[in-house]
Amino acid sequence: MDTNRLKSLLEQVRRGELSPDEAALQLRDLPFEDLGFAKVDHHRAIRVGVPEVIFGPGKTPEHLAEIFDRLAQRGNNVLATRVTLEQAQAVQAQYPAAIHGELSRTLTLRQKELEPGKGVIGIISAGTSDIPVAEEAAATAEIMGNRVLRLFDVGVAGLHRLLAHSDDLRAARVLVVCAGMEGALPSVVGGLVGVPVIAVPTSVGYGAAFGGIAALLGMINSCASNVSVVNIDNGFGAAYVASLINHQ
Repeated sequence: MDTNRLKSLLEQVRRGELSPDEAALQLRDLPFEDLGFAKVDHHRAIRVGVPEVIFGPGKTPEHLAEIFDRLAQRGNNVLATRVTLEQAQAVQAQYPAAIHGELSRTLTLRQKELEPGKGVIGIISAGTSDIPVAEEAAATAEIMGNRVLRLFDVGVAGLHRLLAHSDDLRAARVLVVCAGMEGALPSVVGGLVGVPVIAVPTSVGYGAAFGGIAALLGMINSCASNVSVVNIDNGFGAAYVASLINHQ
């Protein structure tokens, strides 16, 4: 259920095409559907404009597949993140059209076209090792109705690789920058563009990188004023915010 479907339902009642009891039957699962092991939030699309997204870790393949099914039955696009191969196979047995991104660890089902974002979201990775997090961001942005430009392996160790894409950087409406090690790339990008830059520290790096903490602290201390930061490896969260910005 989303805002447009709710309005359509109320219009049908107003015109006498649908009885109040029939409408109530369709609304019976608002604000959530209790599966016992999960409470599926069908009301979320009405509140925030985006249906509930499934976080894969800790869920059995059967549980994830049932949650996915209940969301898909409402006709929405469905996104699950950090999905294992076993979880993906359980869903695809019911929904063969669901796409499993093995690199991004996402599972997406596109059932309707959304209002497109106003511009392009640029997804940037500092190194090849950061691509899985960047791909999670890209898959999230795309299923939410955005055009995405991928610029991968353009980190500060070879700055000429980034500068070769200066026109692309300036053409984007918002940028998501994924970097590990010392996490310097978002600051560099922020100094080149006049749009929001969402920095994603990744857990890539040797011992003193502390699983992404060094990159996180470096990004939080960025001297580029247009840089904001999400949690370590949170490509999903960065893309979600980027999509909200791109649809404003």
